[in-house]
Amino acid sequence: MSLFVIGYYTLILAASCLAAYFNKRSAFLLLFSLTLVSFVLGIIGGVGALKFVVVVAGLIALSAMVSYAFREFLITLSPTGVAKELRTAPLTAAFGMFVIFTYAIAGIFAPLIAPHGEAAVISGAFAPADENMLLGADQLGRDMFSRLVFGARNSVGLALTATLMAFFLGATAGLLAAVKGGWFDQAMGRFADVIMSIPSLIFALLMLSIFGPTIPVIIVAVAIIYAPRVFRLTRAVAGNVVVMDYIEAAKLRGEGTGYLIRREVLPNSMAPLIAEFGLEFCFVFLLVAGLSFLGLGIQPPTADWGSMVRENATLISFGDITPLIPAAAIALLTVGVNFVVDWMLHRSSGLKE
Repeated sequence: MSLFVIGYYTLILAASCLAAYFNKRSAFLLLFSLTLVSFVLGIIGGVGALKFVVVVAGLIALSAMVSYAFREFLITLSPTGVAKELRTAPLTAAFGMFVIFTYAIAGIFAPLIAPHGEAAVISGAFAPADENMLLGADQLGRDMFSRLVFGARNSVGLALTATLMAFFLGATAGLLAAVKGGWFDQAMGRFADVIMSIPSLIFALLMLSIFGPTIPVIIVAVAIIYAPRVFRLTRAVAGNVVVMDYIEAAKLRGEGTGYLIRREVLPNSMAPLIAEFGLEFCFVFLLVAGLSFLGLGIQPPTADWGSMVRENATLISFGDITPLIPAAAIALLTVGVNFVVDWMLHRSSGLKE
């Protein structure tokens, strides 16, 4: 038995005993569960499996520390009311905020962060990483790191624009349907049902095949696909608000539809709508990435994470994980946004810890 194995089990068992002695139940269960898992993995995979567990545990611990520090940073800079809310955020939500902040910085300052242009050919095809190329080159000799950074601007920017458009259309229609009711409500509901009955990927492929895979067409197609989903939620949330007494009082005062939506219905429907915006962004982001992977999304030479996975997929056959890096970037942003959305949904539901 190697010194690494002895030291590993000694450390983790000592930490488990200390957690039990100081009555830290959650920490004890976590540490002792890790001990049992490590024991099983050690029997099956040997020292290599234990080293993998150490790396994963180290990454999780590092993420927790970064999340805690970032949450405290936001609390320090925020006004009193916002800081009070941020103190209730779990570390998962803080981690999601940190991921979103990092992606936003990469997208906004992409030309300053990327060492090369997104379409600049600076080396041979599939050149390995060196001092000039942090992640190596793609199939045309372009710097993968630079294209990854520019992809944050292009992929996330396109998904965010399409989500905003879908949300504007769906939320506006849903609010009008809830306030007006009658035939307008019925007509909008049936139209939304028709759009939702068409599979989203098939509808997007059809639209892009007819009108061409340009960015405006992608935005409009995605907005049409997801606007009915926003409409259904907005209609349901606003429908619970328009039956309140203060809405009837506003109608008796002679207030118009615009006033009711702006001053009465929308402010009392914001919490679930904001959470829904985060969920819709994840769906749109994954759809746009999928279209790019199929060759019908953002077109070359513009950097896009979905197309980067497709263009460098050949490297997987040779044991190179480079194509998985843009895929990991997609997954990390999706997970981060979902962490924040889960916290917002928990807050808007009124549940207490």
